Amino acid sequence: MQTMALSEVLEREHRDIDGGIEEYSAGLTHGDTDTTPLLRAMNGLRRHIYLEEEFLFPHLKNAGLAMPIFVMMREHGELWDAMETLDTLLADNTDTGTLQSACRELLAKLDNHNSKEEPIIYPQADTVLDDAATEKLHDYLNTGRMPHGWRCEKATSVTA
Repeated sequence: MQTMALSEVLEREHRDIDGGIEEYSAGLTHGDTDTTPLLRAMNGLRRHIYLEEEFLFPHLKNAGLAMPIFVMMREHGELWDAMETLDTLLADNTDTGTLQSACRELLAKLDNHNSKEEPIIYPQADTVLDDAATEKLHDYLNTGRMPHGWRCEKATSVTA
């Protein structure tokens, strides 16, 4: 069986995450307050950040990409903080306009991040990782769960 390249799988996750946030935001426009698409997308994004920081980035740092990885991790912190803001807004039953604005902000951060990560970082994943590391990452993508309570290294917001 032919396994998809890591870059393709990771980019597909980006599209799925963006799609969930967009679906939720569009629903708000029509009075639909179902948070399922947004929560699914944010859980997916947290898991995606985890797999990059724990499985992918260490190999790429060792291959000489420390500066681009530093930038990606800093942006992960910004994304994490934006998700925690959305969590708070949802818990506080914030008005639709504020929720849509927060979703637009998260999508803009994702677009900025992904526009660098996809052409610079992901192609390296396909060439730098050895077979064992690639298999481990694919296994995690298929069945892995993020450990409870894990936070990305550069998140600045504090939650209980």
